[in-house]
Amino acid sequence: MQELFSNFYDLVMNFIAALGIYGPILGSLLIVAESILPVLPLFVFITMNTLAFGKLLGFLISWICTVIGCILAYFLVKKLGYNFVEKHFKEKSVLKKFLKYFKGLTITQITVILAVPFTPAFMVNIAAGLSNLPLKKYLVALIISKIFLVYFWGTIGTGLIESLKHPESLVAVFIMVLMAYLASVIVRKVFKLE
Repeated sequence: MQELFSNFYDLVMNFIAALGIYGPILGSLLIVAESILPVLPLFVFITMNTLAFGKLLGFLISWICTVIGCILAYFLVKKLGYNFVEKHFKEKSVLKKFLKYFKGLTITQITVILAVPFTPAFMVNIAAGLSNLPLKKYLVALIISKIFLVYFWGTIGTGLIESLKHPESLVAVFIMVLMAYLASVIVRKVFKLE
């Protein structure tokens, strides 16, 4: 496992070195694209940015870009999908009920959902856009939750299976989600949001 990690690290560093100044641009674009194209593995890009640019710069690039990507996905779905759902689904449909429920979630609840590292963020982006969730509410939840998510993946840098092999990783997930919850409660109360 250590040899595999070492080879991966060398591959990433050589690739980034070959890109020169375009390295941070590529890292940024991949993370933005991941929020729109769910087949791309976010944890890999965050890990690459952390390895290539260091903990602080890699974290900042990853955090800012994942928030931007989620907002772009939100607007894309809201623009293209909201009217379609309103027009083609009956009032009593399961989808309409779910979207109404999702729109009623608090900032704290959305923050916790997004802070869990294994939550498919693209699905949350779709639900936020289709439910016409207020941008302010979604943006606050995104900014807070993605801090903890990006920190987790930058630190752990492993997938679900590796995390399950190491119980301390699951404890880290719990602590990150708890911190995201507390931060969202504080922000909600200080700024009187809902």
